[in-house]
Amino acid sequence: MHLIKLHRLLFGGFALLAIASVPARPEDNPWPDIRAAVFEQRSIAENDGAVALYVPEQAEDAALVPIAIHLPPAMANTARTLTLIIDRNPAPIAATFRFGEGYAASSDIGERKIMTRVRVDSFSNVRAVLETHDGTLHMATKFVRGAGGCSAPASKDAEAALASLGRMQVKTTTTPALGADWREGTVMISHPNFTGLQMDLDTRGYTPARYVDKLEVRRGDKMMFRMEGGISISENPHVRFNYDATAGNALEVSASDTNGTKFMGSSAPGG
Repeated sequence: MHLIKLHRLLFGGFALLAIASVPARPEDNPWPDIRAAVFEQRSIAENDGAVALYVPEQAEDAALVPIAIHLPPAMANTARTLTLIIDRNPAPIAATFRFGEGYAASSDIGERKIMTRVRVDSFSNVRAVLETHDGTLHMATKFVRGAGGCSAPASKDAEAALASLGRMQVKTTTTPALGADWREGTVMISHPNFTGLQMDLDTRGYTPARYVDKLEVRRGDKMMFRMEGGISISENPHVRFNYDATAGNALEVSASDTNGTKFMGSSAPGG
């Protein structure tokens, strides 16, 4: 499948409704088609220790499922992209992280972590696929029991959610036991991340899709990572990550949503 067509299939609002109207059967296995569309015929090493994935087996709230991806120290500086896939979601690609020069660590800060929250629409495999600079692919897979996350009502009505749209918090924390250069960054954006599948109980119509589709974190003139997100990222996107703060620069964050609205934020000076 051509990549432009794939992007429309996985992220286009009208396409999402069309896909969602076809019920999944237990015997269906969407992964072969997803794999072929995203990675073509490339080999993928599974559960080889290059990437670890942590999700609850049973989702307490399918619209707000915590997920953590860990990279061992030997892999972190070789990371090019990390693709998060939820097989049975209407838009299976939840997010793609593209790492820049600012992500590399100059000191030993241990394993690297990226944490966020996702929607799970049906019992599904969740996958983290790491691509390294030499072009090899590594995958970790977990099965999650949860349903209805993509069509679950937002916590606020549309008018209230849009009133606080784009408020951003960027924080950094230290843990001395992990070293002087270890930092954890947290980015939180107030945004309903409407999926296009949520019904307005007053009008009985569907709230149009509108979600954060780009988020970039920089330190000084170097990009740490850029996240390309879809409807599977939960309401009020929340991303946590650890990094090497040797350079001492603050985190600078820019984001935008599918309506073209842009958001900016930064941490306190000093990284």
